[in-house]
Amino acid sequence: MKQSVKYVLTGLLLFLQVSLFGQNVVDLRLNELLITNTEDYQDDFGVHSGWFEIFNTGYGTVNIGGCYLSNDPDNLKKYPIPRGDVLTQIKPRQHILFWADNKPFRGSFHVNFLLEGSKVLILTSADGKTILDMVTLPDSLEPNQSYGRIVDGEGSYGPGSDNTGWDILPRTSPSTNNYTLDGESRAEMMKETDPYGWIMAIMAMSVVFLALLILTFVFKGTGKIAIRLTQKKADAYHKTQKVSLADISGETFAAIAMALHLYANETEVHDIETTILTIEQVRKNYSPWSSKYQSMRRMPELRKSSNR
Repeated sequence: MKQSVKYVLTGLLLFLQVSLFGQNVVDLRLNELLITNTEDYQDDFGVHSGWFEIFNTGYGTVNIGGCYLSNDPDNLKKYPIPRGDVLTQIKPRQHILFWADNKPFRGSFHVNFLLEGSKVLILTSADGKTILDMVTLPDSLEPNQSYGRIVDGEGSYGPGSDNTGWDILPRTSPSTNNYTLDGESRAEMMKETDPYGWIMAIMAMSVVFLALLILTFVFKGTGKIAIRLTQKKADAYHKTQKVSLADISGETFAAIAMALHLYANETEVHDIETTILTIEQVRKNYSPWSSKYQSMRRMPELRKSSNR
């Protein structure tokens, strides 16, 4: 029994690890590439080679180790990205750069194929079957000219990608954002759209008021539910605490009858409140009739007369 529980827990742990890994690598996108490099950026060996970058669109660090790169749809496992390299971890909203120089012995980031003459570039998950992203390489790309996403990570992706969101970039930007070099940032575009901040203020106030409205309904609803539950408990308690006439003593009935008689015939109001009778039992532990002093007899006294 204990061994079966261990096997189940181990399986669940492995499943969670695979699920988390799969969920993270889905955020990876091919972001920019340069096919022919004659005078652009150099690699760590001082050589001009074709390159491409991968962008992490998520907000968690992703380890790309174990995934595959390829320029052949029939061979998705052409270049396995080495595991165990700390540099293969891509931080949130950051890039990682690979050199397509067909010299994999130079390091983890040098793949075993060239972009020149290739038709596609493919990024595959660690299972070797799931295509995370694929881009069709353009034919009319000039030397030292890069082709990439207009906005980092945005556009079509996956095995059926039609290169929506991709275009020839005016300047190369390896390992940096594409849209901040020769384009307006989102903050600048928002400034042009809303120069005085009215739209932002209205949106912020709307969010606050909506949150307050939701909280009002929540508190009212919980209050009504609490009142209903309390009333149900009180009703249930009163049902269980019903007193039968047999449990009432004769003295109580006599006191009630006397009070009603005084109220009806002698115009003596028992209480200020109308039709309300208050009966309180008063006990006296001391009574003069039960006092020992009353039961004691006076001792005779002997008085001597002075006349003889």
